[in-house]
Amino acid sequence: MNDRYAGFAGSGLGRTLTKRLGLPQPVPLHRYRDGEPPVPGPVLVGGEGRLRGAVGEVLDKLSVELRDPAAVTADGTPPANAALVFDATGIADSGGLRALYDFFHPRARSVYPSGRVVVLGTPPQECAGPAEATAQRALEGFVRSIGKEVGRGVTANLVYATPDADVESTLRFLLSPRSAYVSGQVLRVGPASTVEARQPRVALVTGAARGIGEAIARVLARDGAHVVCLDVPAAGQALSTVANEVSGSALQLDLTAPDAPERLADHLRERHGGMDVVVHNAGILRDRTIARMEPAQWDSVLDVNLSAQERVNTALLGGDLIPAGGRIVSVSSIAGIAGNRGQTNYATSKAGVIGMVRALAPSLSERGITVNAVAPGVIETTMIAKMPLLLREASRRMNSLNQAGQPVDVAEAVAFFADPGSAGVTGQVLRVCGQSLIGA
Repeated sequence: MNDRYAGFAGSGLGRTLTKRLGLPQPVPLHRYRDGEPPVPGPVLVGGEGRLRGAVGEVLDKLSVELRDPAAVTADGTPPANAALVFDATGIADSGGLRALYDFFHPRARSVYPSGRVVVLGTPPQECAGPAEATAQRALEGFVRSIGKEVGRGVTANLVYATPDADVESTLRFLLSPRSAYVSGQVLRVGPASTVEARQPRVALVTGAARGIGEAIARVLARDGAHVVCLDVPAAGQALSTVANEVSGSALQLDLTAPDAPERLADHLRERHGGMDVVVHNAGILRDRTIARMEPAQWDSVLDVNLSAQERVNTALLGGDLIPAGGRIVSVSSIAGIAGNRGQTNYATSKAGVIGMVRALAPSLSERGITVNAVAPGVIETTMIAKMPLLLREASRRMNSLNQAGQPVDVAEAVAFFADPGSAGVTGQVLRVCGQSLIGA
């Protein structure tokens, strides 16, 4: 659905009026397009920590220009950069936090539109003592505030990395246009499994006939996976169209059927020998306040959005159909974090998804499998099109980027978790919400 306000605000007259009236001024976000460089310009790296060398190696692999910190333009101001990266792992106490001000103060306005700010830190629980842990925890407030200040489509995120973490996949994602709608987030990266992923990879995407599920199927296929597109029989025609367009395969199955997990497991075993990536995207809405909600409305939402995921995981993991190096990614929602009026059933199911991911992560790590969740905010789908006008517009503006996201934004986050290089990222919940101002 088109965002008419954003289109108007981007016009000459619109920019003038919205600025004078103090209204939100959303800017077009730069999203990834095939063939473009992973980082669209030079990167300036600051800070003196243990990850400085690793950052340089990643940027070198990406053929990114590393900006000289002493560089200035003809008028004496810092030159523009596609991204600012600060290694804060060397900050050992609160006094050391001054280094953040010294680096960002003269350069905060020098980031490209739709540019990136990434800060690297040490997980507080991994710190040597209370002083270091205090300083490292302070990074969260800094990064979230930067994300709300910079504007112009610039995002800011924090990466907590253990000493033995491989940060390459995470940096590739956060510095690229693939993370256009991810801001104000904290990602934790730990030691990675050394298991080599199967090639080519096979991915299952549930609810793949339309919307976010369709976008996920397309992005995973773009990245080289054979995608098994699953949806209910009623969506069969749309499902077949998506599967054909991504050179994948279609599977019509109602996951709430009593025998669905076993039928799914048998199909995947016989046709593909297992699944390298499982994306739980299928979900439904049956909105009504708890006082007016019918039992069937509660039961159906919990069954589709949460219990079906649990049953499928049990069948696939119990049948050893997700090998070492495998990935499980569940689609949750910020409603599962902040709650939402008229959605007690939906929010309960999506909060349960987050609980499931965090509960499974430790045991699956021992098997070399990661499990993570993506929590979308307001995304331009048929659901937002059905909202009343004023509520729809308010929902679109209630984030630091002043706009709703696109289905591809969720898909890119799923692809990051599914990446073979993301072996050190598990038990995480990544909000794709433009740094929503609700539940932050």
